[in-house]
Amino acid sequence: AMATATTLHAQQDPAFQQYWQVETQFNPAAAGRLQQLQVKGAYQQHASGFEDGGSTMFAGADMAFRIGNTLHGVGAAFQSDQIGLFAHQRFSVQYAYHWRVLGGTLSIGAEADMLNEKVDGAKADPGDANDPAIPSSEVSGSKLDASAGLWFTHRRWYAGIGVQHLTAPTVLLGATHEIEIKQTYNFTAGYNIRTNNPLFTIVPSTMLRYDGVELRTDLTARLIYQREKKRLYGGANYSAGHSVALFVGGDFHGIDLCYSYEANTEGIGMQSGQHEITLCYRMDLDLGKKGRNRHKSLRYL
Repeated sequence: AMATATTLHAQQDPAFQQYWQVETQFNPAAAGRLQQLQVKGAYQQHASGFEDGGSTMFAGADMAFRIGNTLHGVGAAFQSDQIGLFAHQRFSVQYAYHWRVLGGTLSIGAEADMLNEKVDGAKADPGDANDPAIPSSEVSGSKLDASAGLWFTHRRWYAGIGVQHLTAPTVLLGATHEIEIKQTYNFTAGYNIRTNNPLFTIVPSTMLRYDGVELRTDLTARLIYQREKKRLYGGANYSAGHSVALFVGGDFHGIDLCYSYEANTEGIGMQSGQHEITLCYRMDLDLGKKGRNRHKSLRYL
């Protein structure tokens, strides 16, 4: 007789508080949208003070290139998310096509993903030893997946929409367990507000994530000071029903470093929040296209 697999449900994709730093983590259309080579890393420590709080790590690179009069972007990314018994990994390659329309730049992107899911039953609490939903040892499995997105940039503002896990795959974990991956939808937007002082810019932005059950909305405000090639910024983020966060960062000679602390407003409490740090390296690219159709990126978008 064939055994019936026990189904586990994966948590919603990790939510970086500094989402505006790691756009390709959730939307492949952002690959190559700036005419720069970008190498990015992000690390988030969950539930500070808890032994099995877990952590999330993201690393990605993307760049733009031209073929004739057309502009394209490519990227690659790796993500590792661990919490408790569960470990999720994602390897991705990304492609985006960019073209000028309506006075801005419209980008459409696609992504091929390899997912690896692991559950370490050996870490389970002894009280759960006889729970058939929890494997008795470490089990793992892999599955191909896909993501897609759109992105539009228009002078002072931008907006993007994406969907992850288009295939909503079920990953087999050994012979008796499986894990279901739900589609995740996201929307982000931001706007540059110039102040009376040309050295300061205010950038409000938002990020919405929805996996069919839970909706998370982040509202962010950044104050940016920029003089010549030096840039400093700081701000706050609020996510209703989740957390509040403060962050500070700066950009010196193409290297952008930002730190934030996200305090939970519900559940485990504000003292057991998330530490997060992002590091971005950017290098301008000369794509060899001069004239009126050249799009100069605004890095603080």
